[in-house]
Amino acid sequence: MRVQMDIRVDDLSGPEIAQLLQEHLRSAALHSPPESVHALDLEALRKPEITVWSAWQDSQLLGCGALKELDPHHGEIKSMRTASAHLRKGVAAGLMRHILEEARRRRYRRLSLETGSMAAFAPAHSLYARFGFEPCRPFADYVEDPYSVFMTREL
Repeated sequence: MRVQMDIRVDDLSGPEIAQLLQEHLRSAALHSPPESVHALDLEALRKPEITVWSAWQDSQLLGCGALKELDPHHGEIKSMRTASAHLRKGVAAGLMRHILEEARRRRYRRLSLETGSMAAFAPAHSLYARFGFEPCRPFADYVEDPYSVFMTREL
């Protein structure tokens, strides 16, 4: 079942997005030691090199995703999260398509991401692989970490 959604740039001022991002941070902390949690809080997501999108159906927040510019040719996917009530409805795939389109529009040559290595992150690994992401070495400021999986794809 694929849900219809409106994806728009989010200014991070609404209570719904704040709550979803708090859930995202709590979940990351449940599965990784503090030094291996790379999820960003609201303040970190407000940096000019990061664009956050939220997906909505009417007044319901379905999920979010972000794109961070690492350099003029390389972007990083951040803060991908689907609201618990909307899992397995195509929200993450819709956000992924949107982020890929934006990365191409910006003329990035590569898109990379970091996610957790534990079983709880298996759905994320599957989603990213379905969109052509492959395992890679750490990029940007990341270092090898048994709690992290790094993935990338050329555009």
